[in-house]
Amino acid sequence: MGLFNKRTRQEPAQPRAAKPKRGGLFGGGKKNSANHAGAHYSMAKRPTFGQWLKFTWLDILTMAAMGAIGLGVYMAHPAPTRSFAVQFSDGEVVHPDFAYPLRKEIIPIVAAALLAAFIPIIVILICQIRVRSFWDVNNGVIGLLYSLITAAVFQVFVKWLIGGLRPHFLNVCKPDVTRASNAPGVKGAGYNGAGFTGIYYTSEICTGDPKEINDSLESMPSGHTTAAFAGFVYLYLYLNAKLKVFSNYHPAMWKLVVIYAPILGACLIGGALTIDEYHNWYDVFAGAVIGTVMAFSAYRMVYASIWDFRFNHIPLNRGTPFPYTGGAELAHAMFTRKAGWGGGSVGAHGSDKHIGGEGHGLHNNGTATDGAYNNGTYGNDAGMSHSRKPVGHGVGAGHDAGHVPARHADDMV
Repeated sequence: MGLFNKRTRQEPAQPRAAKPKRGGLFGGGKKNSANHAGAHYSMAKRPTFGQWLKFTWLDILTMAAMGAIGLGVYMAHPAPTRSFAVQFSDGEVVHPDFAYPLRKEIIPIVAAALLAAFIPIIVILICQIRVRSFWDVNNGVIGLLYSLITAAVFQVFVKWLIGGLRPHFLNVCKPDVTRASNAPGVKGAGYNGAGFTGIYYTSEICTGDPKEINDSLESMPSGHTTAAFAGFVYLYLYLNAKLKVFSNYHPAMWKLVVIYAPILGACLIGGALTIDEYHNWYDVFAGAVIGTVMAFSAYRMVYASIWDFRFNHIPLNRGTPFPYTGGAELAHAMFTRKAGWGGGSVGAHGSDKHIGGEGHGLHNNGTATDGAYNNGTYGNDAGMSHSRKPVGHGVGAGHDAGHVPARHADDMV
């Protein structure tokens, strides 16, 4: 078997769909047949490239279109005419928070985007050492691209239509107030030399590099931070699901460190932008919010849950609704092997297996909620269940059969 087509005992082979009958006058037999074939596929085996393309072509087309739109908006000149103050009459700078020097970026935008894309992809591939599923890689990477692309397009529209001044704006603008519209013999925008005491101007008075000026007018939100949080928060959700950190057992501390390492990376990328004076703190915060929202949305589109530890590691099928019961396809698709997860006993929803491994109780069709207290045991048909008699149950020894003697508090398991 290949790396990505492992089939476990818990995954029954999917029955071949019956061939649909040809429609009548308005049936469209060929079209209906194609739709039927494309809507159902088994995630227990790897498809051919043609089959994969048939399932994914619309996403590829949509991502290409969104990328083209985002690039076009990114290259466009800023939409708003933004006013800014320069100096008071005595020469004092009105807003020194926009007068920082132009410095070299600690982390360029291209590097931030590549880190946010390739590090999650590398981690997803490393996880396949144990997961061994083509469809987990497919859903993981496709979901990551959902997050990165939608976040990028969202933030470039906000930059273009709203924007704001970067901390080094006045340095790259190099304003010359003699070019204002209210200067003798100069024609320009009517907002120059405007506002209370006439201290506000627009970009017509700038004498610096036009490209740098346009860039410094589009500060909010931070593109670096948006990309970092879109990629690394998505990776955080993926690792949490595969390692079962917030689950039904006590995990090792290294797992907590591993899942929050991407969040630390995203915070460092965003925070660096306030050190090199490329962004204000609120630009970074806005980018973090946008990236996080897109990461959560994208992950939930391709996996069965975000926080429900029973299902959040299972990739979703495009054409078949997820049952949220035991015996689901790819229920084994996780990295951890602790407490019965990922092995022959598939954690909280394996096919008729114990939660937490063989012989540890909570056995009732594999679901965590099914292991509720029932006739004094967790799981009627568990081979090794433990008595959980409540304190004071029964009326004491010597009574009729079927009654349980009263118990003291220290007798309760």
